Amino acid sequence: MKKFFALTLVALLAGCSPEPKETVIQIGHFPNISHAQALVAHQLSRQGKGWFEQRLGKDVKVQWRLFNAGPSAMESMFTRAVDITYVGPNPAINAFARTRGRDIRVIAGSADGGASLVVNPKLNITKPSDFKGKKIGTPQLGNTQDVACRAWLIENGIPVTLTSGEAKVIATANPEQLSLFRQGNLDAVWTIEPWVTRLEQEGGGKIFLEQKEAITTIVVSCNRVLKKHPELVKKFVQAHIELTEWINKNPAEAQKLVLLELEALTGGKISEKLVRDSWQRITFTSKINKDEVQKFVDYAYKCGFLRNKMKMDKFYWEK
Repeated sequence: MKKFFALTLVALLAGCSPEPKETVIQIGHFPNISHAQALVAHQLSRQGKGWFEQRLGKDVKVQWRLFNAGPSAMESMFTRAVDITYVGPNPAINAFARTRGRDIRVIAGSADGGASLVVNPKLNITKPSDFKGKKIGTPQLGNTQDVACRAWLIENGIPVTLTSGEAKVIATANPEQLSLFRQGNLDAVWTIEPWVTRLEQEGGGKIFLEQKEAITTIVVSCNRVLKKHPELVKKFVQAHIELTEWINKNPAEAQKLVLLELEALTGGKISEKLVRDSWQRITFTSKINKDEVQKFVDYAYKCGFLRNKMKMDKFYWEK
């Protein structure tokens, strides 16, 4: 009888044991069409059809974090407010350099192209030297378009520093660029889709230079997450690859989801034409072009964001 009660007690205790704790993964992205994979997945999460949720396991909860540009996303990674984020290469490179290569790892590619330098056609800007004395907006100091803009100006004989120069590079949040451009407070803008197309269609801007092959978006994480949840990150990367393939095979459906998510995030009406036209300038890929990444490293060094040229072999996560 004692043995029976002992076995019963063990069974009851086993049945009352706490269930495994839920793992929360915080994923960051921007309200940019160049972050289409995140926009599609975020919208599917809202609809209860989560792409990542279905592939990461029932004990994993996905939380979405929104950023305007890369430097703020990387700061949030350092403060543990985000675990994985879609981001431009330069903020990730700067964060990697900040840790002397000890942290921040690229886990996948995401998008190429979609960034352009848009000018006011009334100013008759036809060659690089015409940008002397002009005011050029970029999304945020140190973000990918900001660094590309400064490097391009320097390469074309227009000296600029982080605070001054023969052209004024002005950090301007993407949502504010259009109105400032219309008002004449910005002569040009170097930015990303869908803002490039909005500057064209709503601001009367003209594309002066288009970055068709440059890396626009990568996916990064940090050692804190990679060491604690390596298998979870592997599942995320595989899900991201599958999502990229689905988007490329189903562009019309993907564009509808992106449109819905942009409207949810911005609280405004987004035209189908804007999404469709922006889409044509972007290549969605999960592959990482290391040669293009190196170009951005060189840009950052040239502009003064990096004090020294760094070896980038540790920048890529070895699964």
